[in-house]
Amino acid sequence: MENTLKYLFNRFTSYFLRGLLFVAPVGITVLILFSAFDFVDSLGRIQFEGWSDPNKKFFIPGLGFLIVVGGTAFTGFLFTRILPFTMQNWLEDKLTRLPIVKIFYSATKDLISAFLGEKKKFTTGVLVTINYQPVVKKMGFLTQENLDIFNLPDMVSVYCPHGYAISGQTFIVSRNDVEILNIPSTELMKMAISGGVSISEVK
Repeated sequence: MENTLKYLFNRFTSYFLRGLLFVAPVGITVLILFSAFDFVDSLGRIQFEGWSDPNKKFFIPGLGFLIVVGGTAFTGFLFTRILPFTMQNWLEDKLTRLPIVKIFYSATKDLISAFLGEKKKFTTGVLVTINYQPVVKKMGFLTQENLDIFNLPDMVSVYCPHGYAISGQTFIVSRNDVEILNIPSTELMKMAISGGVSISEVK
């Protein structure tokens, strides 16, 4: 009887772990996507009065998301097709002159441009040597090849993402300590964020 219970427990544990390997990634992915959708939806959420009871409010799920996405697309169309480029420069110049606003505006714009702009930054994967004895290297992305503005002609900046997080660190290192990796940037980002676990698709 004891052996039978032990066998059943082991089988149950095995099936549970196999199920967890499938359910957990799917569940976490769905949760992240839903949280992102709900956050965007809440930005443009409109409450309506109830038909039978005006005191009861309700909202239409997804309407706020469409409003935010549609409004963003319309803004892009407006600044691309209708407003002259000088108007854009004037507005941006005013924002960058405000003492505190310019810090957040410039940093946010540069970060979004690094991922979505015409001059993407996170495209060149590298290995940067952090220590020589013993040798320690970190995976990252080459973000600036020219640091003459800081009087550092032989230095470059490398951004190294943290594992299982959306944060990272920026290192200023010598060009000689940087080795260009010939792999897709998406694969390198996946490797870095997963702590080096996801490397099966790297050719």
